[in-house]
Amino acid sequence: MGKAIYEKNDIKLDNYNLLVDEALFHNANGYIGVRSAFEEGYPENFKTIRGEYINGFYDFTQTEQAENIYGLVHEKQTMLNVADTQSIDIYFDDEKFSIFEGTVLKSKRWVDMDKGITGRFVSWRSPKGKEVEIKVIRMASFYQLSLFTIEYQIKPINFSGDVMIESNHNGNVKNFFDPHDPRNADESFQYLTPESCYIQYGASYINSHTSKSGLEVCSCVKNFLSGESERQFIINESNAQCQMSTIAQPGKKIKLIKYAVFADSLRVENCKVTAASEMKKALSVSLQELYKHQEDYLAEYWENSYVEIQGDNELDMALKYNLFQLIQSVSKDEYGNIAPKGLSGEGYEGQYFWDSEMYIQPFFTITNPEITKSLIAYRYEILDKAKENAKLLGHKKGALYPWRTIMGKECSGYFPAGSAQYHINGDIAYSIIAYYLATKDLDFIQEKGAEIIFETARLWMDVGNFYNGQFHINDVTGPDEYTCIVNNNYYTNALAQYNLQWAVKLYFQMRKLPEFRKMQKRIKLSYEEITEFKKAAEQMYLPYDEKLKINPQDDSFLQKKHWDIDTIPKKNFPLLLHYHPLHLYRYQVCKQPDTILAHFILEDSQPQEVIRNSFAYYEKITTHDSSLSRCIFSISASRLGLEDKAFKYFGDSTKLDLMDLHKNTKDGIHTANIGGNYMAIIYGFGGLRIKESGIYFAPILPKKWTGYRFRICFENRRIIVGITKDHCTFFIESGEPIAINVYKKEYLLDGKLTIHRKKTLRRED
Repeated sequence: MGKAIYEKNDIKLDNYNLLVDEALFHNANGYIGVRSAFEEGYPENFKTIRGEYINGFYDFTQTEQAENIYGLVHEKQTMLNVADTQSIDIYFDDEKFSIFEGTVLKSKRWVDMDKGITGRFVSWRSPKGKEVEIKVIRMASFYQLSLFTIEYQIKPINFSGDVMIESNHNGNVKNFFDPHDPRNADESFQYLTPESCYIQYGASYINSHTSKSGLEVCSCVKNFLSGESERQFIINESNAQCQMSTIAQPGKKIKLIKYAVFADSLRVENCKVTAASEMKKALSVSLQELYKHQEDYLAEYWENSYVEIQGDNELDMALKYNLFQLIQSVSKDEYGNIAPKGLSGEGYEGQYFWDSEMYIQPFFTITNPEITKSLIAYRYEILDKAKENAKLLGHKKGALYPWRTIMGKECSGYFPAGSAQYHINGDIAYSIIAYYLATKDLDFIQEKGAEIIFETARLWMDVGNFYNGQFHINDVTGPDEYTCIVNNNYYTNALAQYNLQWAVKLYFQMRKLPEFRKMQKRIKLSYEEITEFKKAAEQMYLPYDEKLKINPQDDSFLQKKHWDIDTIPKKNFPLLLHYHPLHLYRYQVCKQPDTILAHFILEDSQPQEVIRNSFAYYEKITTHDSSLSRCIFSISASRLGLEDKAFKYFGDSTKLDLMDLHKNTKDGIHTANIGGNYMAIIYGFGGLRIKESGIYFAPILPKKWTGYRFRICFENRRIIVGITKDHCTFFIESGEPIAINVYKKEYLLDGKLTIHRKKTLRRED
């Protein structure tokens, strides 16, 4: 890939841009996440979302409902700000370092995607004329997931004198809230209570417990200062301050290294003992060795995830930034998943959605499939909770995964656009099948995947019903949250059909295996159920309009009034913040692709003409208020040969966070959109499809690019694909020869294969 560093020079010090930078330059490794607030803090009148988070660690909080109706959510889970280990105050004699006072001569922030670190540089002159250069390197370790480090370098330029450093470890923290934005928590609450704060072997420990969930977390901090002359600790029940002194000399660097580790009771039995052990492990090697481990981890990641845009360095850098955020955000164990904001902020309160399965797992499935296994394992861990959720909503059998969750219970207080989105069952089933098709890992499917497939299939049989020879699914909401509680949502029905079909296939494929029989007996899966699955799949009703030759989004969608979205004032977007939901539900207006997404993932379910007509129809009425929208339109436009449109949608999508296009990056990055960026290249421009019948490519080349290359993992093979104006090149780096389909023609890939591209090679029928 191209440039591995994203940087900003001459940092803007207004509150809004500082909040955005807290997200853009955050550090995370899938277990911990630390927003990039200044170590020394901001002026009192500035807002900050100064958070440090643990993936999957949560507390319960009340959700008020206007009416106490049975089954509505009255309690939800929220991700917690667990501690503040990043605070560092510097005093030069009697002057405290703050770039909001004195003069900033030069400043820069950066993230190095190869080294896995972020940096900040400030050249500063104090009000009394002292000049100093400060460089800060921060890392959330992939080698040791519990570890966050700060390397703080101070270089006095024109003075000597006393330097005092106050390094704080604060357990008295709260979560961010914004009562004016439904995507954030609307109230402040003390979720964590510190129960002990003490010093042991020169390290500070704070052990805290949650208010309701019964979880504990321990954070441990240790500081090392070069040339240290004096040290003391000031502690109370919730804060430990390490005060260190040294002498400043012109040109001589002073270095502080601050180590912080975390342990939580979701994953370990004794948080205090584990935190001490993790600190010992961190200190057993030098910081430089930790940096080397970080770089080695990422070298392997970038090799597996290799994708390069040729002819557009800016877009290539943005793409690499995005993919770095995915590996920072995704959980590496079954206790967490990946939230819409990753670990970069508190938008959506750290809850997990369908984004994981439909936008992010496709990336990991063909680059780092072990991570996909971990994400599926998380869904398996909460399967019993999904069964409880199904019963709560009145279903006698099966599992219904919650729309929003952390530990398995539903968090969505507004059920029409939340709990009613039954398609999440189909999304999860689809992602498991996609993993199987890409890896042929039947052992894992037998161990965890199949049970999810069968329990979700059971749910469709209970929520749907046969009527006039067809199977209908009524009163659900599809992906488009501007159209809620409808009958026969096309996307939902199509995915339900796919779920049921694969439940039948897996049953007959695995029924003679001993482990499968044990599972079958345990969940009481009968042959009669399989017969019903098959019948429902064959008779699934999929809405179709003969006149328009499109798939209507649902049974009533085409009956609604049209709303020319070009006439809506720009200040009224996103619509959900300016119009009552019922107003939106009465119009043909979409927040994001619904039927278009179904046509992408299940393209063989409809003729090309229907897919083309549907694209043209829904494009005019989609607002793209969701960050999940443009990437799917890009992929669909690529499939239809609409290259200019595909590229436009892709460009907007790729720079969404770096340019803050939705004006809410301050709350965290948009992980699902990032996954969609990748799909827009590989599945869109590259035309990749992985089906039961094999692997398919149909590449196009955007006019502004000279070419692009990417690597994928398929059935234990590593394949590099390169596209230029005249050629498509396929090279099998490892694994046995395999048949591939390119532009609807089959080839044997054994070594290197070069195909001459022609203008007639389009994806139109």
